[in-house]
Amino acid sequence: METVSFTAMKHGTKADYAMLDGLEKPYLAGTAKRLMRELASQGEESLSGYQVTRLEHSLQSATRAWRDGAEKDWVVAALLHDIGDGLAPQNHDRFAAEILRPFIREEITWVVAHHGVFQMVYYAQHYEGWNQYEREKYADSPYYQSAVDFCERWDQNCFDPDYDSKPLEFFTPMVEEIFARKAYDEAHLYAGEVIGLPVVHISRR
Repeated sequence: METVSFTAMKHGTKADYAMLDGLEKPYLAGTAKRLMRELASQGEESLSGYQVTRLEHSLQSATRAWRDGAEKDWVVAALLHDIGDGLAPQNHDRFAAEILRPFIREEITWVVAHHGVFQMVYYAQHYEGWNQYEREKYADSPYYQSAVDFCERWDQNCFDPDYDSKPLEFFTPMVEEIFARKAYDEAHLYAGEVIGLPVVHISRR
């Protein structure tokens, strides 16, 4: 395998960096496949105690979003919103948001980045010293209601061992489409724009 000539980046040559640039393009193109492998691993190794694995939780979240008629960006965000549980359990929400940020609109990455705090409304009252309504410090955010809706419809209710989730392979083309976009393309980021979750329940099967 061809390698660079340097052991310190400051000593790299134009030829070194041209070679790396050529290798980077196919590596970036494999991002979706690496994400799907990480998700698949959460079906075998994940936080115990729940009635479903973290993979199944994510599949339920994405399936509910899809059945509600959500656009691909929401569906993929729902699928990946907890992908950081194994690698960054203390800030899994921010971890997932940074994966998504170059490819989908600001509203959705904000929701993913803050869903951990918004989920606390369902359980924090059971822990001494925790604030069940911690989410209220974000009440002035234009994305506040989207985060409330995301957690209510596609997160807190996704721990059901009897739910009929779509398999991981069902979502592969959507993930590949999102991550094939040009990073930070303004056509997909919509900074400051609030679109929200779909209002009408489509109930696709």
